[in-house]
Amino acid sequence: MSAKWRVRIVIGLFVAVLAAAIYFPILKRRVKRQAQVQQKSEEQARRELVLSLNAANGNEPKVKAKLFWAADAEYSGLAADTVELPLSNDPVLRSKQVLNTLLAGPVDSELRTLPPDAALLAFYLLPDGTGVADFSEAMANSIPSGVQSEQLAVDSITRTLEANVPQVRRLKILIHGQEVETLAGHLDLTGTFPVSAKPAAPSPAPAAK
Repeated sequence: MSAKWRVRIVIGLFVAVLAAAIYFPILKRRVKRQAQVQQKSEEQARRELVLSLNAANGNEPKVKAKLFWAADAEYSGLAADTVELPLSNDPVLRSKQVLNTLLAGPVDSELRTLPPDAALLAFYLLPDGTGVADFSEAMANSIPSGVQSEQLAVDSITRTLEANVPQVRRLKILIHGQEVETLAGHLDLTGTFPVSAKPAAPSPAPAAK
């Protein structure tokens, strides 16, 4: 190889390194900006959900509801998120309100415990305190299959009900009106899940304005 070609190769490599040094920070800033835009979109969706709940339940007193989503992206456990919502004193309607908010998901979508396309079709409360939650088929079809993810999904529902609807003592989950053997191949749904062993308490007092 001649000296002339070696010089050209060195210059070419130098230009490539210089271009990468300039472009990568720009790319990093673009990715960061896109992530911020995505986060703002999720926050806006959350605000719109809360506004829609406020509009639908304008006459209901606002209370500080505790909703349970994943504590981290590794699904190591659950963490409570306090959200001020207008909630009914009727336990059935109140259960629907908190579960629909739980289904809407947290601001950080990675902490979601329930499938984004799942829907609560109906909720019933039996005289013995058994709550019956009937979810759409997406609850079983879209949830990641595995004991951990399935258990975390059910735990997020039961703990949210425990924190906000003391009248619910245990939970029965149906999928599209039918009893199914498992949630997504692992967690047994043929029985009920305990919600609370504590005596039923009065509904939470409205939040101070």
